[in-house]
Parts: sequence; C-alpha cells; structure tokens
Amino acid sequence: MWLRVRQIALVANKLAPIVEDMKNVLGLEVCFRDPGVKVFGLENALFPVGNQFLEVVAPIQENTAGGRYLQRRKGDGGYMCILQCEDHAPVKERVARLNIRKVIDHDTAHFHNMQLHPRDTGGTFLEIDHQPGGEAPDGPWEPAGKNWKPAVRTNVVSSIAGVEIQSPEPDALAKRWAEILELPLKDDAIALQNAKLRFVKETDGRGEGLSGLDLKAVDRKHALDAAEKQGRRIGDDTVMVCGVRMRLV
Repeated sequence: MWLRVRQIALVANKLAPIVEDMKNVLGLEVCFRDPGVKVFGLENALFPVGNQFLEVVAPIQENTAGGRYLQRRKGDGGYMCILQCEDHAPVKERVARLNIRKVIDHDTAHFHNMQLHPRDTGGTFLEIDHQPGGEAPDGPWEPAGKNWKPAVRTNVVSSIAGVEIQSPEPDALAKRWAEILELPLKDDAIALQNAKLRFVKETDGRGEGLSGLDLKAVDRKHALDAAEKQGRRIGDDTVMVCGVRMRLV
C-alpha cells in the first residue's frame, strides 16, 4: 500500500508576511483559502508545490490550538505532516491496535480524515488521509479546494522531497513512526512514495517538531537571491521560511 506526502502545514503568528515569503522566495501562488478553519480560530493559505501542498495557518483569536503550538515551539514553525494513503481501513486498524488516540476522525463520501494525537506519535501532528478517486499523484485533494491546478507554479521549486522532524531522541521517534506507518526504517529515514521522512537530533532549543523540508529546486539561484534580500538565507542551499529550514535539493 502506498503512502505519499501530500500536504505540509506550517503555523505562523501572522499570515500575510509568510504568504509574501512563499511568493517571493519560493515562487509559489495561493490556490485556496479555507473558510472552514475559522471554526478553529485560524486563517490559512494553501500553495501547490507541483501536486503537493504547503499550507500556512495563523491564529485570528486568543486561546487556539495553533496559538498554543506557537508558544510551545517558540515561534513560527512546522505544524503537521499530512500523508495520503491508498486505503484508509488498514491504517485505521493499525492505529487502533497501537492504542493511538485520534484528534480528528471524520469520514465523508468525498474525504477520509484522521489526525493522530502527537503525544502518542511524538514528533509533530501526523495526519493520514484518503481521497476517494484521488489515486493519481495529481488527483483531487479536498483540503486544497476544487480548482487548485491553475495556481501551480514550478519555476522555482517543483516538489516536497523530504520532511525533517527533530527530536531529543530521534532514533526512538523514527522507530515509532516506522511502526505506525508500517514501513522500513533505513539510515534514520522512512521512504514514502514521493518523499522521505528524516529524523534528526534537536539542536536549536525549540524542542521536538517539524523543523525542515527538502524542496526540489528548479531555480535555486532565484530562491537564494530572494531569500538573501529578505534576510531569509541561512546557508549555501537553505532558506528559512516560517521558522522552517527549507533545503533546496
């Protein structure tokens, strides 16, 4: 059964500046703003990266889960790793067998959504969803709305190739996620259909969380030059956007 990285959610104190960074540094365009997240006290913007998505959420009221996460991780950063699965039933059975609590477990005829409790998974929010009729890599994805393809821009970056999750105990965390996903662990990484999940030692004082992304670069120079102008370049091949290290590979 295949699993792929379909969406990565980031959380920010303010949405508008991150939207500008996504456009200017990474060359991305907003495809959808979901009015449904308002019930959680949030606003958002979704950007297609090829056939995957980067989402940014930001609190618009006090005492939200997103706001508490910002406090816990000491600022903007990674929030959720959202995977698309071929078949939801065996994943749900495995999650139940491992006694993992679910924050959200919601099924409709058009989308099956399961968000796992981070205290039981470790690392960051892990969500495993199923989109009926969405087997193709560029197939429909309900969280992105019905008309996301016209907003695809791949002249700077074209896909999410890796997700970095940091922890004081990365080896134990990697084994836990390998158990949950029922996939082999090799060199502290789990290979999915379209990306790798990497588990690294936490060294920045921000605690456990989604700390980095590998983005397939089409125009690395554009991204690095734009990041340099905005004070977002942090290395020879890495920019910092929304508190996340984004490595251009």
